[in-house]
Amino acid sequence: MITESTVLVNRYFDSVFLMRVAKRLNDQPGIEQAALVMGTPKNVQILAEAGFDDIDALGASSNDLVVSLRAESVERARLMLDDLEPWLVRDSNRPTAQTVRSIEQAIAQQPQSNIALVSVPGEYATRQARQALDSGLNVFLFSDHVSIEDELSLKSMATGKGLLLMGPDCGTSIIGGVGLGFANAVRRGDIGVIGASGTGIQEVTSLVHRWGSGISHAIGVGGRDLSDDIGGISTLQAMDALERDPNTSVILVVSKPPGPETVARVKERIDACSKPVVTCILGGVGGLPDLKNATTTHNLDDAATAAIRLAGGIRVDEESTVSPDRVKIERAKLRTTQKYVRGVFSGGTLCYQAQQVLRDAGLSVHSNEPLEKGMELSDSSSSLEHTLLDMGADEFTEGKPHPMVDSRQRIQRILSEAADSDVAVILLDCVLGYVAAEDPGGDLAAAISDARSIAKRRGENLSVVASVCGTELDNQGMEAQVRVLEEAGAIVFASAFQAARFAAQLVIGEEQ
Repeated sequence: MITESTVLVNRYFDSVFLMRVAKRLNDQPGIEQAALVMGTPKNVQILAEAGFDDIDALGASSNDLVVSLRAESVERARLMLDDLEPWLVRDSNRPTAQTVRSIEQAIAQQPQSNIALVSVPGEYATRQARQALDSGLNVFLFSDHVSIEDELSLKSMATGKGLLLMGPDCGTSIIGGVGLGFANAVRRGDIGVIGASGTGIQEVTSLVHRWGSGISHAIGVGGRDLSDDIGGISTLQAMDALERDPNTSVILVVSKPPGPETVARVKERIDACSKPVVTCILGGVGGLPDLKNATTTHNLDDAATAAIRLAGGIRVDEESTVSPDRVKIERAKLRTTQKYVRGVFSGGTLCYQAQQVLRDAGLSVHSNEPLEKGMELSDSSSSLEHTLLDMGADEFTEGKPHPMVDSRQRIQRILSEAADSDVAVILLDCVLGYVAAEDPGGDLAAAISDARSIAKRRGENLSVVASVCGTELDNQGMEAQVRVLEEAGAIVFASAFQAARFAAQLVIGEEQ
């Protein structure tokens, strides 16, 4: 394999669009890996560390687009690089705005706007977010690699102006029925969600929709908002906003455990809230202590159910193709030497929740984003015993598309895990939504079938357990995604919690 790169001078594209282009280029014959990034010093360094040759010699600036290919031949790479323009054309069937070069130009074109979506390299995100706040706009800050100091400064600035800053590294929000980032298509309703995680919001809003209710707003606050460094600034603002909102009757808060100093602030605000609150604190053992005005839950299924009931609805249970006896049937197929669960996730929160499920079942779990201290993998490329991997973490996405957009890295890891004769279960999520891959289930299907064949050739059965996060309104189609996964041999559940619980049940009998 060889590497070839080129620079397109003064051509800016947002990161989500570039992830989609990279995915399509990766699918072309003779192309092993495509990377499309803006030429910031950090991105150039990432490409160089990834083995793309002579990147520094390109002389790219932060306003230039860098396209790097790892291909089977120089001729194949140059053929693609010489004909890039068709790949950089946005979908003509989607509405597009005129090209603008600044926040001021954008406001001039759309003076009625009240939210700016910022998706630029992290070293420039703070400046752009600050300009948007100065212009009186709330900010959805999709960009990552924003320092904790800048996050605190931006959120303090937003608070002083009576504005809300969602993020940084905010993957998902739904504002007035409009999905931002990695959001799903859900009906409007009276349940408001506050989430410090993108896939946590996606999963719980999708469950609320599929189980018969709807969402007023879902406000992402960024994964560090409830740390003691930030103090829950955006979470508290979101609570205020949803309490004032006449279309919200129940507030649902999804998060990892807050910092010890922030717990008191959040608890005080929830206790003072005039509307019923549901909390789902993943990873902790006690949630928020002694809440007077909240229903405490410990997984996303229970959180969605509680919110629906408090809103006056009745949960509509989905039909399942998984029989109650399936645990016994699947377990009987396993050899006694098959002991471990290996999770390969695109959603960080779903990985985190799965760790909690396995922990509560008495299993010790390793991860690159561990629930428990001392369980962090020293090398994320190699699993140990029970391992659940978040492949949306920075170590897997720097210079590469997010696994919700491109499954290539996940596919490689699935096949690697299948080669381990000690593995009993591979646990997967399949996340739908506005920005996700066009056919994520189809992308994974061949790997699922191949993984089961690898185990079969050595005389073993490999259970592949999956969940689909999304709704029938998503472009990918919930029913079609479930069907393609099942046809490949996966056992598919209606939620990530149910899938993780089933995976734990398959191996727990072998260890007790």
